[in-house]
This record gives sequence, C-alpha cells and structure tokens, in this order.
Amino acid sequence: MKKLTRFTLFASIMAMAISFSSCNKSDNFQWQIDSFDDIKVLRYKVHGFEELPLQQKELIYYLNQAALWGRDIMWDQNFKYNLAIRRTLEAIYTTYKGDRECEEWAKFEKYLKKVWFANGIHHHYGNDKFTPEFTRDYFMGELVANSNTERFPIEAFGSKVLLLDTIVPIIFNPELYPSRLVQAGVEDVLEASSMNYYEGLTQKEAEAFYAGMAAKNDPRPISYGLNSKLVKKDGKIYEQTYKVGGMYNNALEQICYWLSKAAEVAEEPQKSTILKLVEYYQKGDLRLFDEFNIAWTKDTESRVDFVNGFTEDYGDPLGRKGAWESIVNFKSLEASRRTELISANAQWFEDHAPINPAFRKPEVKGVSAKVITAATLAGDAYPATPIGINLPNADWIRKEHGSKSVTIDNITEAYAESAGSGFNEEFMLRKEDRERLAKYGTLSDNLHTDIHECLGHGSGQLAPNVKGGELGKYTSTLEETRADLFGLYYLGDQKMVELGLVPSFDAAKAEYAKYIMNGIMTQFSRIELGKDVVESHMQNRKLIAEWCYEKGKEENVIEWVKQDGKTYVVVNDFERLRELFGEMLYEIQRIKSEGDFEAGKALVEKYAVKIDPELHKEVLERYATLGIKPYSGFINPIYTLVEEGGKVVDVKIEYPMSYVEQMLYYSENYSNLPTLN
Repeated sequence: MKKLTRFTLFASIMAMAISFSSCNKSDNFQWQIDSFDDIKVLRYKVHGFEELPLQQKELIYYLNQAALWGRDIMWDQNFKYNLAIRRTLEAIYTTYKGDRECEEWAKFEKYLKKVWFANGIHHHYGNDKFTPEFTRDYFMGELVANSNTERFPIEAFGSKVLLLDTIVPIIFNPELYPSRLVQAGVEDVLEASSMNYYEGLTQKEAEAFYAGMAAKNDPRPISYGLNSKLVKKDGKIYEQTYKVGGMYNNALEQICYWLSKAAEVAEEPQKSTILKLVEYYQKGDLRLFDEFNIAWTKDTESRVDFVNGFTEDYGDPLGRKGAWESIVNFKSLEASRRTELISANAQWFEDHAPINPAFRKPEVKGVSAKVITAATLAGDAYPATPIGINLPNADWIRKEHGSKSVTIDNITEAYAESAGSGFNEEFMLRKEDRERLAKYGTLSDNLHTDIHECLGHGSGQLAPNVKGGELGKYTSTLEETRADLFGLYYLGDQKMVELGLVPSFDAAKAEYAKYIMNGIMTQFSRIELGKDVVESHMQNRKLIAEWCYEKGKEENVIEWVKQDGKTYVVVNDFERLRELFGEMLYEIQRIKSEGDFEAGKALVEKYAVKIDPELHKEVLERYATLGIKPYSGFINPIYTLVEEGGKVVDVKIEYPMSYVEQMLYYSENYSNLPTLN
C-alpha cells in the first residue's frame, strides 16, 4: 500500500519514540483482551480524540460508519462461501442450548474465533484452510441438532434450501478449497486458489481477457479489473462490477450514505473528494476512481483522513483485483515531524538512489508523509492491520501527482505495549546486537517503515514502453521488496545522521540484524511445518535475506552459527550488507521499470518460497517454548453521537473489552449482503 518542517533534534525524536510507553503504563489500559491458537487480540488507544473539534469528531463518526459497512464485502471476496459459513457458525454460537462447558464446545469456539479473525475460513497470513479440532459428528449431531436452524442461512434469491449440505463438506474435507491464495508451484493459480475474484475460468482465460484491454502506450492506464469479479458462464466471460446497482449493492449503498453524511461536515477540498468517491461507487467507472485518488493525494491539509475502497491486490493471485478496506484516522501533529522531514527531502533521496538514472524520477511530485492515529480499522485492515500505508497504487498517479504515506503510531504502540519477552534472547546470538536493538529498535523500525512507505513505494519510474502489470502474480512481492530495500539502504545513509533522524550507523545496524534474522529464519514461526512461504510481505523479506546471504557468502557478510545445539544467523559486515541492499535495489528497480517478468519470477521462485525443513522445525520448536503468539490483531473503539435537541453536541468514544461481542455486534448490525454473491 500505500505531508514539511525541518526537524533535526535527535533527542526529540527519541522522546517521541518512547512517549507512549512512559505515559500509558500508568493508566492501566488493558492492551490484550483475548488469546487463542496463534493469535492475540489487542485494543488500541485513540490518543487525542477527545481534544478534536466537534466537526472533526463528527466526521470521524460518519467515516467510521462507512468503514464498518464494508466488512461483508471483504468476507465474500476472500471466499464465496465465507458468509454462509460465518452466519451458520454464529447462529449456532448464539442459539445452541447444549453443554457450553465441554472440551468440544471450546474447540468450536476457538474455530469460530479464528474464522472471525481471518475474515473467512482460510488463515489471514498463511492462506491455508483451518482444520476444525471438533468432529463432523459433533457438529451435526450436537451443535446443529440443538440450535435454532431458522437462523441458519439459506440459498440466495429466496430459496428455502439450507446451505448445510454445501458448507459442511467445505469445513471438514481438507481437499476442498485448501488454500485461499496460491501464487507459485502450480500450473493454474486460479484453479489452485479459493478467493472469490474469479469464477469458472482458467488463469490463461483471465489473463487473455485483460491482456488487450489497456490502450497501448497509454501514459495514464486504467486499473482494469480492480473493482470487479470476473466470471465465465455458459461460455461467456464477463465482469460483475462492484457498484451501487451491481455486485455488493446493499453494502455500497450504506457506504455511500455514510460517506455523504461525512461530506456534509467536511470542508473543501475534502468534501469534493469524498463526493467523488461516492460517484465512483455509484457508477463503477475506474476513471472516477483515478480522479478520486488524485484529489485525495493532493489534500494534505485535512487533519482527519481516510482510506476507503477496493485497494490492495495482494489477495488476487494475478495481482489485479482490489480487496475492500478502510482506515479512518487523523494526523498526530508532533509525531509527524520526522515524516515531514523525510518527505521534504524526497528529491535528494530519489536523486541519490542506487538505481539506473533512467529509472529515477527527474521531479518528485506531491510526496507527503505523516504519522497518524487510527480511529477505525475495517475490511482488509481488520482485525490484522498494516503499520504503514502508501497510496494510491497507480504508478502514473504517483509520477504525476505524488502519493500519501502514513505510519500508524497508535498501532505500533499497541504492539510494543503487548509484546512478550525473551524473543531476542532466544534467537539473537550476540549481546551487542541485542543491546543495539534495545536502544534503537523502536526508532529504526519506525524510520524503516517511514522510508518504505513515503519514499520506497513512491520512488522510481517505468520505462517509456512499460505500462505496468507485466510482472503478474509476482507484482506484490517484488514491489514490497523494492520498498523495503529502499528503506534499508537509506536507513544506513549518512544523510539520516545529517538530518538528525539517527545518531549514527548503529541505528541501522539494529534494524539490519533484526531484519536478516527475521527474513531468513524467525518469520517461519508463522508458517505450518512443511508449507511454503506464500504471503507477499513474508516472501519479500525472505527474498532479500536469502539473496544477500548468497551474494555475500564469499565475504562472510552473513553467517550461520551453531551454538549449544541451536542455529543462529549473524551479520558480520554491516557496511557491506548495506551495499548489497543497494545492488539488489538496482536489479529490482530494473525488473519493475522494464517489466521483466522472467527475471522477477526467477528471483521469487529461487529465494522467496521454499523453507529448509530442518530449520523450520527448529524455529517452531524454539518459538513454542516462549509462549508468544506470532499474530496480533485488534478490535475497534466504539463511537456514539451525543445529541441534544436534534443537534450533535459531542461524539463519545469507548473501548470495548470483548472480541466476541464486537464480532457478533458487527454481524448483527453491519451485514446486509446476500449469503452468496
């Protein structure tokens, strides 16, 4: 994914990095509220909301409502039968009259919590289908038999046929729809993937459908397919467009209603920007989406901001369809000073990037960056959410109009406050690495995210004859690789010291040691033994770490060390590692700029997918001893309008304590799509 004040006091930046920790531990705020399987559920604090002007609070409330109404869209995009399964499971959970204290019920409840967290029956990160720990006999003979089946979903279009015969085999047969997303190692990624962006057609048919759609050498190509499902029926291929009056009509009508309410209290130019988004939802015209993105990018003054739309394409194995997501936020004024400084120097970073000068932007336009406070997470950003965003995604808009980059401060705060202990001691061999990480880890991690989002995604340009999209299913992985490399390379640049953003190269060393360890080893704790790496961000980290290890092997830049029966990875030459980051960035930028599919494919397939089984087994075993959950997600605050005499006088914020209650509340109050779409 995906505003300019000079700020050079390192001590002030460090104070911002630790301010949350020092001020919040005293108020006894409970960060973690639930834990199950490999997941912990957190709350986040919306610092400063109470001090916002009433107009901005009211704007956040309406944008929050628009965000929540998109939840079911994401569920349906992830898998065609997700809504049917969720509604069945929730009907059982709320009406079952049997024993809720037995072990089997606990297994059922855990399964439901996992499904809620993943927005469907496939793991949100690993993409494999969940395996129930309870039996089919228990499900049918006990749970269904003792629940109100009148609450169960029925077939679409008013049929009275229950969907049990369809969904029960899906839940219990591991051979049915085993993975939501498969991007490598198969002949046809659409046939192997269970996402709901395509139906009834092969990968070749889908690629052929879009191949000739974009005008040749169009300098402003439309993102064809971003807001539609591609379907083949009775031998005909056609798109079902996401729009009012089209696919997802019911939800989009509500989203447009609340966006229109938001426009009523927004000031220009934000009011016109919001209304342009409404027009796009009503008509489904992707040129209108481009117009919205341009207007949204140019608006750097509005303190309250939002993401709302069919945005990221990570869930599409062909890298074309946009998942629905929303993040409502407002600018953190003090914390944004570091990102404003970075964006103010964007042209310098571009001019000195270690890439072919032909692929540098001669003029960096509209690069803005800020630190934000998240107010609502929704769709593809809920419950699990990114910590940084850079949008819009269209390369031509980035080139001509710029982009917006954000780091989500209160989300990183919640992660830090809820973090377990002992991880670095277990996996990081050298004391000096651990000490640097303790001293600079928060700062270097935030800066890497800032540069990744603000400069990395917005850097570079395509060759004149390349329109984008040539990298196909490898697009997301290679783009995240490019942005990460940009951040890693510049984190160790003397310019960062000159700007006062870091005190010395030691801050980069902290990030480099952690990044290599994670990319080549510890992130495997998130993957089931024997499985490949399939998620784009995980692939990107593995690609960088493995490539740098191999290219620096003769110089012993990165070394595997065995000690006391445990495996460690250490960086021996940080300066040379930074050079390798630059060399790899040169090639990744070339691949993107020239649309070199074969070179991109070769890199991903060689370095980013396969895991050594012995190392994988060891990582899982060592991680299990720490009692740390590898995944975290969030529940949202609740906003309530306070009215007197028919007039809004305030907006109240509350922090709920129950993950289950929030999920059931959303299903009860923000769910109006047909069961099958």
